[in-house]
Amino acid sequence: MSTMSASDSLTRRAIKPVLSPFQAAGIASFLALSGIVCVWSTVMALRDLWLGDALKSIGMVVPLVSFLLILRVWRSLGWELEGTWWGLVLLVVTAATVLVRQSTILIFVFSPQWSVVIPPHAMVAFAYGSAMVLLFGGTKLYRASLFPLFLLWLVNPVPHVFNVLVDLPLQHASAHVARAFAIALGQPLTPDQLSLMFTPEFGMFIAPGCNGIRGAVTMGLISLVAGYLYRFRLLPHVLMVAAAVLLGYLFNFVRLCTLVIYYIIALHFPRLQNHGEMADYYIGGALFLIGTMLLLLAMRRAGRVTSLTLPPAAGAPFTTTPRSFYLRAAAVAVLIVFMGIPLARAMMAPVPASITDATPASFPARVGNYQLTRTWADTLSGGVILYQWGEYTPDAGGVRIQIAVSPILGPHDTLICHTARGEDPLWHGQLTLPSAGSPIAFSGSFFNDGATQYLEATTLCNGTACGEFSSALPHFGFVYSKPDPGAFLNRSPQRPIPILLRAETLDTTTAPDVARQKLTESLRSFIAYTDLAVFTQPYRQ
Repeated sequence: MSTMSASDSLTRRAIKPVLSPFQAAGIASFLALSGIVCVWSTVMALRDLWLGDALKSIGMVVPLVSFLLILRVWRSLGWELEGTWWGLVLLVVTAATVLVRQSTILIFVFSPQWSVVIPPHAMVAFAYGSAMVLLFGGTKLYRASLFPLFLLWLVNPVPHVFNVLVDLPLQHASAHVARAFAIALGQPLTPDQLSLMFTPEFGMFIAPGCNGIRGAVTMGLISLVAGYLYRFRLLPHVLMVAAAVLLGYLFNFVRLCTLVIYYIIALHFPRLQNHGEMADYYIGGALFLIGTMLLLLAMRRAGRVTSLTLPPAAGAPFTTTPRSFYLRAAAVAVLIVFMGIPLARAMMAPVPASITDATPASFPARVGNYQLTRTWADTLSGGVILYQWGEYTPDAGGVRIQIAVSPILGPHDTLICHTARGEDPLWHGQLTLPSAGSPIAFSGSFFNDGATQYLEATTLCNGTACGEFSSALPHFGFVYSKPDPGAFLNRSPQRPIPILLRAETLDTTTAPDVARQKLTESLRSFIAYTDLAVFTQPYRQ
């Protein structure tokens, strides 16, 4: 039977259990994943962006790829834990910025086709990733992880300005190529430029996305990451990414032409006509797989390395965890709890009936000499109401005023929605209109869609105060609202509520400036009798 000496016993009691660098890195990774509650509104906005727009859906893999690449670099550094407190400063600033954005609007308008919400979601993702890397890994890991961090700027891989300037023209180009190919095969077609109707009931529509931009963006992202893994130099890397994008477009044209051949064959075999959509998926998937394999094979041969594993960094490996790591981890945990408790309360709160109740309880029957004549709702899937609308008609006749209140939206300016649909305003600026209380600042936009001319005015109500401002500079402008400081820690009851006013005329022959002035006076007449708190109060209960 062995015995333990007194010195061995004292030594064992003196040694305190500590985490290995690998275990500490695991805790840091867990905190980084949990810390997204600090920027939760951005996470939800990106989720809606990815799920609502197939063109941007590839962006959902970017955070995961970036996270894995950072871990790859960190492993090569031996899980070094020389973090800096500046990372916590950046994290707090990022969380505070996102919190302010939840109760206010700040939109930079560069042109009618290009407007950007400040801060952009990609900037928030980059700042959050940078903060976590600096906080736990330090400046050495940050310098080594610049590519994965800058990759986070691609969480929105296709900005809207790209849709307007590139996507739509390429859609028409794709339709032209497919049409020309069908005609070259001797197949008569209808004159519709975006539809290839082989018979009155059988044909194909060149829809958005048929231009191959999704495949091209995906190929570009694959080549971007593969070039980094194979350690391409800058110029070859750029050229390879450009070649991958062009390859995506080329294979899309091949897909469209192959699909045309399928439809021509299906004319003689009617049983195939009901499977055109599935044939498109098979053809596109096969071509994309072939293109990806060719791309990766070419990059593997042209790369400077054959193994994707990074060699260990020079220097002695880290075997202990610095004491400051525990302090930094505790600080992040406290911040996560601080930001997570209000979020958890908001998630657990019962859903207000106003979100699904189509009854316009907030709309008074009369506003001055205006009578409520009809109501309706814009709804999402599941019956959730996006906007509750009411239309008011003046007793003496004239321009009708439509007013909308959102039961669910926070800071929101409809200019972004119009721009996303390709509807560019003829005029945009600030409208300050006197109300039953104090004057209210609106962000106004004037449109002509060919059938009507209409003026829209939006504002944001925080508590009992409403206001949204526009500023026009020589080369750009911006739209903003003032935040409510009291809403930061109690966000649910004080949710900022957007209000939209609209006045329209069917007379499209009137000069736009004249029509805008007339509609502005109509809005002014309506707002003079209006207390917007009456409209928003039911949605704050």
